[in-house]
Amino acid sequence: MQQSEMGGSWAEAGMSTPRLLSPATTLSFVVPMMNEERNVRPLYEKLAAKMAQLGMRFEVIFIDDGSTDQTFFELQKLHQEYPQTVEIVRFRRNFGKTPALVAGFSHCRSDVVFTMDGDLQDDPEEIPRFLEKLDKGYDLVTGWKFPRLDPITKTFPSRVFNGLVSNVTGLHLHDINCGFKAYRREVLEDIHLKLYGEFHRFVPVIAHWRGFRVAEITVRHHPRISGVSKFGGKRFGRGLIDLMTILFLTSSLHTPLRLFSKLGFWTFTAGVLAGAFVLVRRFASGEPIHTQPLIFVCMLLLIFGFLFLLIGLLGEMIRYYAFEPGEEYSIKQEILRSNVSQTYSNPVASPSPSINAPASSIPTELPNQYEPATEETLSTQPFVDWC
Repeated sequence: MQQSEMGGSWAEAGMSTPRLLSPATTLSFVVPMMNEERNVRPLYEKLAAKMAQLGMRFEVIFIDDGSTDQTFFELQKLHQEYPQTVEIVRFRRNFGKTPALVAGFSHCRSDVVFTMDGDLQDDPEEIPRFLEKLDKGYDLVTGWKFPRLDPITKTFPSRVFNGLVSNVTGLHLHDINCGFKAYRREVLEDIHLKLYGEFHRFVPVIAHWRGFRVAEITVRHHPRISGVSKFGGKRFGRGLIDLMTILFLTSSLHTPLRLFSKLGFWTFTAGVLAGAFVLVRRFASGEPIHTQPLIFVCMLLLIFGFLFLLIGLLGEMIRYYAFEPGEEYSIKQEILRSNVSQTYSNPVASPSPSINAPASSIPTELPNQYEPATEETLSTQPFVDWC
């Protein structure tokens, strides 16, 4: 797996503010590439052919992640031929897939963003199926490469890792690391989607935690024709470390004391039980306490129990001072009462009548700000419970 040092949300990478949505753009494709010189043009031609078949406008953002071959040269030629649809982001060195995706997201103009790998193993023919799933109300659709045409050295660790992620996160996906995904823009704009390290594979987990609807579809997987895989056996160990981080961020970030108090309680309890066993053994067999190795285990467990509790309290202190109200929830839609907003938007503009004003200048009736309710409006408007 490639090393990753860059991070931050997509809006923070490369641009201070997001670009305005272009009405001429329908879909955005973000394609990280590293040493894929032979796959650049075939991939674009397949995408362009499918978009022409669908009658949709599109843009492709290629990220050259520190290629050492002619990948950037091929991308330049492609941009010269198709300047209206091809953009290129070139890194100074290899930063990794997560930073590449973050940089690509910052250049997208569409409300729907696709991510694809640059090795031609993702089939553009599957794009309509992703769009159909999004039309059903889902916010993120991820692919499941089935059957997967990779060697067992990649498929077996991936299967173990996917099963582990599904069991511990509650989001049951068969292929969480599939690079073929479709996002609604609001998923990428969520302030909690902070991608750094190698967190790109856990975007569905973070989105699910934030309340977005996540779906999975099977996609055709083609064998690699040219180039070599950039993923080695190290990704399994790194994935486990990242999984532990994601679990903490999604389950215990807001209440760290609940996690560490449990750890501290059970660790301290185990220490007490070990100490009690040492005492019972001392009086039952007459063996001195200092000659029993278990007494040292008891001491360590008691110390770690206190440390866990202190770490939890420290986490709660940091949480208290770093509290932000907007981080406690995720709003999908707001429907406000426009009449109230208009009435009170500028309270200084209409001062109240003076005490000495003539009676004729004081209105005798308040204006009717609200239309009478009908059966249709009562059936469609949500009920608001005022406390």
